[in-house]
Amino acid sequence: MASTSAEIIAFLLTISGWVLISSTLPTDYWKVSTIDGTVITTATFWANLWKTCVTDSTGISNCKDFPSMLALDGYIQACRGLMISAVCLGFFGAVFGLFGMKCTKVGGSDQTKAKIACLAGLFFILSGLCSMTSCSLYANRITSEFFDPSFVAQKYELGAALFIGWAGASLCIIGGSIFCFSIAENRTSPRRGYAYNGATSVMSSRTKVHNSVPDKNPPKHFDKNAYV
Repeated sequence: MASTSAEIIAFLLTISGWVLISSTLPTDYWKVSTIDGTVITTATFWANLWKTCVTDSTGISNCKDFPSMLALDGYIQACRGLMISAVCLGFFGAVFGLFGMKCTKVGGSDQTKAKIACLAGLFFILSGLCSMTSCSLYANRITSEFFDPSFVAQKYELGAALFIGWAGASLCIIGGSIFCFSIAENRTSPRRGYAYNGATSVMSSRTKVHNSVPDKNPPKHFDKNAYV
C-alpha cells in the first residue's frame, strides 16, 4: 500500500514538473532588461528562444523573430534542442508511468509493472536533466555578459522562464527517482508460501478422527494356556 501511495505521489510530481518544463518554451521572459527614465519606464527589452522584443511605456511591443536557425548563437541552438528533448522524454515517461503504476490494471504482472515504472523514472530523470542543463546554460551566458566589463551591448538579467524551468526539472528528477526505487521495493517485499496438501476425502478424515480417539478398553492379558 505504501509503494502504491509513493508511485501516485511520484506521478503527480513528475507530471507537474513536465507541465512546467513545457510551459517554458512559449514563455517570453527568458532574459529581460529595463531602461528607466526620469518619470516613467521608457522601454523593456526581453527575449526567449524564438524572438527578441522591446516594449515601450505605452505597452506596445515590437518583436523580431530570429531570422535563421543556422545563424543563431550556439547556446540558443543547444537550449532549443535540450528543451524539446525534455518535453519529448517527459511525454514518454508519462505514458510508461501510467502502465507501470500498481493502481492501474494494465502492464502485466507486478514484476513487469515495476520494470516499466523504473523505465518511466529514467525518462523523467533525463527530462529533468535536459531542462536543468538548458536553463543553466542560458543563465550562464546572461551572467557572464552581465559581469563582463568589456561587454558594451545591452545587458540582460535572468527571466521568469529560467526559474520555472529549474523548478520543473527538480520535480521531474525527484519524482523519477521515486519511480526508480519502486523496483527495489518490489524485489525486497516478502512473499508468503502456501503448501497444497491435496484434496482430503471424507473417509480419510473419518479415519484420522477415529485414530486420534484413544482406546479406553484396558489391554487383555492371556496366560500360557490360551495359545495352545
